[in-house]
Amino acid sequence: MSINPHSKPVIGVTLDSEEAGGYADYPWYALRQNYMASLAELGAVPLALPHHAELSDEFLSLCDGIIITGGAFDVSPELFNEQQVSDQIRLKPARTEFEKAIVQGAMLRDMPLLGICGGEQLLAVLTGGSLIQHIPDALPDALEHSTTVDTENAGGKKRARHQVEILDGTKLSRLVSARHYEVNSSHHQAVKTLGKNCRVNAISPDGVIEGVECDDYYFCLGVQWHPEYLQHEHDRELLKAFVDAADDYKNARRSSGKAMAKAMSQSHGQ
Repeated sequence: MSINPHSKPVIGVTLDSEEAGGYADYPWYALRQNYMASLAELGAVPLALPHHAELSDEFLSLCDGIIITGGAFDVSPELFNEQQVSDQIRLKPARTEFEKAIVQGAMLRDMPLLGICGGEQLLAVLTGGSLIQHIPDALPDALEHSTTVDTENAGGKKRARHQVEILDGTKLSRLVSARHYEVNSSHHQAVKTLGKNCRVNAISPDGVIEGVECDDYYFCLGVQWHPEYLQHEHDRELLKAFVDAADDYKNARRSSGKAMAKAMSQSHGQ
């Protein structure tokens, strides 16, 4: 097991991907800068993770925490044993295969995990849950859960579209100082059912699930909104708690590595 020798925790951040065209004549990766900038501002070293599932163990050996990001794509219904029933679903199989491998590897190590937007949905599915495939079809009376960028009025940031309620007794409720606040939520799918030992930590006024967490792990939590924009103090509280958890993981690995090295040294000295 590789040990991070640096003083700051390293956070692996999954990339989005697109096929050839537009930006480049070859397939390309992309990620908004604020994912990386917010982590650096809060004391972490962000590390971009390309989609190579066969290298997931090597990537994890470099990291102290993992963020599964969002993107303009969906989790395949096959992962939660359903047929595709919506024509609004867009799949990225290579990305999902990689993120599945990196999440499952992190869970085996009890490495801190934070899912954002589609990342929250993937965490829910990989812990045994399922998704609403298209909110307008399943819940026609639901709020509008997608959003647009309003450059003039929001400084180029996603506008908050609705409130969420942070549920009492959850890990999230211990990390953020508010029980109700506006979020920049943008999604057409949502968590439908939960897996074993998982719980809802946030809901919107129409009852749509906006956050989940799993009690089986030290820090395994997802939110449907985008805290990386750091639009208010509660975003900062959540990301800082995640960075602190990654720092705890780094220090525990370092202590374990030192103890192992000491034991090996004593063994060779006998």
